[in-house]
Amino acid sequence: AMIIGTVAGARLGHCLFYEPSYYLANPIEILKIWNGGLASHGAAVGILLAIFWFSRKYKSNFTFMWVVDRIVITVPLAGAMIRFGNFFNSEIIGYPTDKPWAVIFTSVDMLPRHPSQLYEAFSYLIIFGILLGLYLKLKRQPNPGFIFGVFLILLFGARFLIEYTKEVQSAFETSMIMHMGQLLSLPFIIAGIAFVVYSFRKAKKV
Repeated sequence: AMIIGTVAGARLGHCLFYEPSYYLANPIEILKIWNGGLASHGAAVGILLAIFWFSRKYKSNFTFMWVVDRIVITVPLAGAMIRFGNFFNSEIIGYPTDKPWAVIFTSVDMLPRHPSQLYEAFSYLIIFGILLGLYLKLKRQPNPGFIFGVFLILLFGARFLIEYTKEVQSAFETSMIMHMGQLLSLPFIIAGIAFVVYSFRKAKKV
C-alpha cells in the first residue's frame, strides 16, 4: 500500500503542484512516470492515505496513530537515499555560492553551487537518529501522535530552511516570495505542532 501511495502521490504531487496547466491539458502524460517529475510533498500525502487505508482495513489490530508513529521513523532514511541519488544525478541543485564546500555540477554548468541535496540528505539522517532515539527512550510506547508530530516538524522544517539554498524547480516560482516547496511544507509543520500538542493532552487525560 505504501509503495503505491508513495509513487502515485509523488507523481500526482509534481503534476498538480509544479506543472498543473501542462498536465491538465495533457492528462495522459501523468502516467508517463519514466519522463520524470516526482514531488516529496505529494508522496507524503500518498503515504498517509495508504496508512489510513491499512489502519481501517485492519482496525482490530492497528490504529492510524500506532502505525504512523512507527513508520515515520524510517521515512527520513528513504528521503536521505533519494537526495543522495539527486546529488549523483545533478538534480535539485543549489544556488551559486563561493562557499568552500560548493560543488560544480558539470552536466548543468561550471558554477560552484550549494550541494542542497547533501544538506537535506544529512539532515534527514540526523532526524532519523532523533526519532529512533525518542522511540527507544519512550520504551517503544510513545504517546499517540508524538513521534509523528516531531517527524513533521523536523523533516518539513528542514525542508523549508534548505529551500533557501535551492534553485527553483519551476519558472513560476521566481516571482513568488517563497518556493513552492516551502509553501507546501508549512501545512505539514503546523500539523506536526498540532499532533505534538494532541499527544500531550492525550497523556494528561490518561
